[in-house]
Amino acid sequence: MASSAKQGPKIVSKSSAGGAGAVGAGGGLPVMPLASPLMGKKKKPFLGMPAPLGYVPGLGRGATGFTTRSDIGPARDANDPVDDRHAAPGKRTVGDQMKKKEEDEEDLNDTNYDEFNGYAGSLFSSGPYEKDDEEADAIYAALDKRMDERRKERRELREKDEIEKYRMERPKIQQQFSDLKRKLSGMSEEEWLSIPEVGDARNKRQRNPRNEKLTPVPDSFFSKHLQTGDKHTTVDPLQGLAGLNTPYPGSMTPGTGELDMRKIGQARNTLMDMRLSQVSDSVSGQTVVDPKGYLTDLNSMIPTHGGDISDIKKARLLLKSVRETNPHHPPAWIASARLEEVTGKLQVARNLIMKGTEMCPKSEDVWLEAARLQPGDTAKAVVAQAVRHLPQSVRIYIRAAELETDMRAKKRVLRKALENVSKSVRLWKTAVELEEPEDARIMLSRAVECCPTSVELWLALARLETYENARRVLNKARENIPTDRHIWITAAKLEEANDNVQMVEKIIDRAITSLRANGVEINREQWIQDAEECDKAGSVATCQAVIRDVIGIGIEEEDRKHTWMEDADSCVSHGALECARAIYAHALQMFPSKKSVWLRAAYFEKNNGTRESLEALLQRAVAHCPKAEVLWLMGAKSKWLAEDVPAARSILALAFQANPNSEEIWLAAVKLESENNEYERARRLLAKARSSAPTARVFMKSVKLEWVLGNIDAAQELCTEALKHYEDFPKLWMMRGQIEEQGENMDKAREAYNQGLKKCPHSSGLWWLLSRLEERVGQLTRARAILEKARLKNSQSPELWLESVRLEFRAGLKNIANTLMAKALQECPNSGILWAEAVFLEARPQRKTKSVDALKKCEHDPHVLLAVAKLFWSERKITKAREWFLRTVKIEPDLGDAWALFYKFELQHGTEEQQEEVRKRCENAEPRHGELWCAESKHVLNWQKKTGEILAGVAGKIKNTF
Repeated sequence: MASSAKQGPKIVSKSSAGGAGAVGAGGGLPVMPLASPLMGKKKKPFLGMPAPLGYVPGLGRGATGFTTRSDIGPARDANDPVDDRHAAPGKRTVGDQMKKKEEDEEDLNDTNYDEFNGYAGSLFSSGPYEKDDEEADAIYAALDKRMDERRKERRELREKDEIEKYRMERPKIQQQFSDLKRKLSGMSEEEWLSIPEVGDARNKRQRNPRNEKLTPVPDSFFSKHLQTGDKHTTVDPLQGLAGLNTPYPGSMTPGTGELDMRKIGQARNTLMDMRLSQVSDSVSGQTVVDPKGYLTDLNSMIPTHGGDISDIKKARLLLKSVRETNPHHPPAWIASARLEEVTGKLQVARNLIMKGTEMCPKSEDVWLEAARLQPGDTAKAVVAQAVRHLPQSVRIYIRAAELETDMRAKKRVLRKALENVSKSVRLWKTAVELEEPEDARIMLSRAVECCPTSVELWLALARLETYENARRVLNKARENIPTDRHIWITAAKLEEANDNVQMVEKIIDRAITSLRANGVEINREQWIQDAEECDKAGSVATCQAVIRDVIGIGIEEEDRKHTWMEDADSCVSHGALECARAIYAHALQMFPSKKSVWLRAAYFEKNNGTRESLEALLQRAVAHCPKAEVLWLMGAKSKWLAEDVPAARSILALAFQANPNSEEIWLAAVKLESENNEYERARRLLAKARSSAPTARVFMKSVKLEWVLGNIDAAQELCTEALKHYEDFPKLWMMRGQIEEQGENMDKAREAYNQGLKKCPHSSGLWWLLSRLEERVGQLTRARAILEKARLKNSQSPELWLESVRLEFRAGLKNIANTLMAKALQECPNSGILWAEAVFLEARPQRKTKSVDALKKCEHDPHVLLAVAKLFWSERKITKAREWFLRTVKIEPDLGDAWALFYKFELQHGTEEQQEEVRKRCENAEPRHGELWCAESKHVLNWQKKTGEILAGVAGKIKNTF
């Protein structure tokens, strides 16, 4: 065999046709004799014989066979994606697919065996599958499903992320061509039509044949030719019928009959006029059709559908296909009818939907649509037919009742419906609404028998019954529906309405117990909502009982106070004041020694309750918290505002016993006496206070009292004595300097301020007063130097920067003022008073831009909000200005300047009611701060003025300089 293999190449090499030699070497075909020297040699014995089994040509000399790429296709790496671009995760690469195939093949090798788990695959996958196997597989599947659900959410999120990542890495072809598709929006219709279809080689005219247009000749054409002298005014009737041609223009068309076009046009107009006249007077002179508006009415009949005609045709075709494919599919008939209705073909829509009722007689929606599309009497007939096919349909009965115009007919229809469908709550409710109270009560008593689980029917019956019968009805309702809270609450309201208040608490307690026994979870929020509804309905005792029983459910002990205060605020915001009062009462029972809870309750009573309720609460409060000075002071102030000065004195006396050295109570007592012109008593109280509770504020109030009463010498002596003890209290130095200024002793005032600044170098008020003093005496340079020195020591004080800017502005140096303002905003970028001033330093066109910058830096600063309100006021934008004033006083009610400007604004642009509202709100807020406000309220001549008087005074001094 080896020798024969060696002889093969010799034949190939010496032959002139290599192809024949190759075939001979293959050993499968006979070799043709060639014209060569080989013809004389002996022929090989194996030529022409079949190859032995397993023979491979060239194997003996080491020429092994090989496989080319074309034989097996392109090489695929394990990480290459599969052909399916939208394969699920785990099947997206060639490696994943190969693993799947390997897993599918059962491996029963010993290396795949484990002592505990057995074989990795199934040993009996090829065996018969019996019922036991099915039950076992079902159990294992249930277990797997249960285990899988635990990790389902995480797995789904992970798979979602993988799919999104895959979509980003390998976008669809549709997404790859989206940018090219976007450019198609700029194509014209002609360009689009000129794009040839695939395989369509015809030209444009052949591809888009135009229909031949036939336009009738108008009458104006003939009248025009008549005026030009043409005699050809008639048309041969045979021409239109038999296609005869006119022999030549200008001549008469031969024929037996002639038609005059002018006469036809005139006759047509006359006939239309007669018809319109007949229609307009068809009913005993009553106008049915307006001849003038006839064409307008015709226009209204044109379908108003805005879609493209081609879209409508496509939709019609599609719906027709759906109807023919599945004629018993109700939505197809409904959609078809609505399409025709939208396009203005109402009769076609009616015909379609009636055909739909024949094909789908058991479809409620089809019958209702048919009843909607048909006119009155026809709709009734349709509904009657629907009832015969669907005698249990509630919606069809309701529609039948709606179609009836007579009340008796409506009742008759509904009663007939209730005979067939007695379990429908909706039918009973609709029927009861049409009846008188007595008949409604009878119907409801039958309704609750038919629908014993409807809470609404039970409650409606209870409302119509007498007290005793209502109790029996509600007891039956509780027996039938033991899990509904509304029945219990209605029972409590019933008892309260009949003055049986002691039963209310018992009913609510039993309700909670019974509902829990029946497995109902007590939802705290729902019960509080029910309590709010009871409050709004006037059932105060029921509301309070519900709050007491449910307020503590489901709350941790450490969260109780915080949660209850939030609940009370929520009730106040919803207008449920009794609920809030009940929550505060319960909280005070649980936390009797908490000062903050008493304060919240007191403020609630002050804002929403009466003076008596506030005073009663405060009496209880001071009994539990005798060390809470603010509670004593609120009680005394309430008595004082009620002009009950002796009661206020007695409260303060009790407060002294509980807090013997309290500065606040001493000063409150002094204020009470001084406001009521008891100056000697006030002096004695202050003297006692200076001996028993000597504080800087007590000394300051002592000096202030003597100063406002005109005892300057006594005030100066007290001030000197106070400064010996409290030389670092800047207000005493200020008062000393102001007293000297009032007496025109500028040198002594300057000395007082300078001494004060040595002791209190960080007091902006002292620097400010000293600067104003120098400016007043004409020493502008010295005033500027003082403020520069002040800013060096207090570089972050916006008040000093503001005074420096205003000093330059008052001196007429606006450029320097602007430069200083820029520096100030760099040092104090979040200062509201500086930004508010910066807005009005700008020229009018730039103020709006500056205000936007200010709001970005200080969004919730009251001074900036006030500046924006003034800006709108200056631009006469009254509504916006009022909104911003309201926003300002809401965010900072203690800013007196805002109230004064708001009041001034309302005096100019508001009504008397709006002015009064601002004044009352200001008096309730009792503002104490603000540059303009303090200048007025702290003036020695205004020390006894009330808040309303100060408001009017400040508003009177404001000028609209902006």
